[in-house]
Amino acid sequence: MNNLRVLVLIPARYASSRFPGKPLAVISKKSMIQRVYDNCSKIKNDLSSSTVCVVTDDQRIEDHVLSFGGKVVRVDDDVPSGSERIALALTRFFSNEKWDLVINVQGDEPLIESDLLFRLARFHSQSSFDMATVVKPFVGFPDEHLDPNKVKAIYSPIKGQCLYFSRSRLPFYRDETEQQKWHLHIGIYSFRPSVLNDFCNLADSYYENIEKLEQLRALENGYTIGAIETDMTLMGVDVPEDIEKLEGVLGES
Repeated sequence: MNNLRVLVLIPARYASSRFPGKPLAVISKKSMIQRVYDNCSKIKNDLSSSTVCVVTDDQRIEDHVLSFGGKVVRVDDDVPSGSERIALALTRFFSNEKWDLVINVQGDEPLIESDLLFRLARFHSQSSFDMATVVKPFVGFPDEHLDPNKVKAIYSPIKGQCLYFSRSRLPFYRDETEQQKWHLHIGIYSFRPSVLNDFCNLADSYYENIEKLEQLRALENGYTIGAIETDMTLMGVDVPEDIEKLEGVLGES
């Protein structure tokens, strides 16, 4: 396992309709992108062959990553998603090395921990899944289940596999049982390199365009997506108001 070669790529765009400059937002005296980078870099304690790199299209983000000693590459192409951006980075900057897995970590997940990435890499490398991701189980019916920004995963623990993803309330409990169980999808993806390249060459799919979820393109084209479960405290940043919530969580830890 220690010989597994893992490339961790963190796509980080400056432009955002809801939160421009989000990667540079300061959370308790440290930028969000530095928090993500520093946490991901700790995977090197578990893997002897790993590289962590930010992939950006903006000079301000590039300069900032370099200022704290991070590794960064530029992909300025106008692409529809982070997966396309990291696929281009893989081809242009990292194709001379043989990678077992490429992990896409969203640049707005500042509470991500390297142990989760290690678990994901271990699970994926020991499976036959084309892709792998992370889900978080919930019991009950919190507000998150109704929030379209919280992506729900139909996850089968029998094989550790995701069957579908949706912004809608899934699964739907017909009998309205008191203890409703569902899984929140955490936007971290592990790809086999050939799958990443093939996936990004596929046309947009029907359900992907409806839900605006790129992972549905993979499912519609027959790719399998495995998943590990986590109870880790994770909080993505979508709007500026989320920064205060995050600082509250960090202050309690």
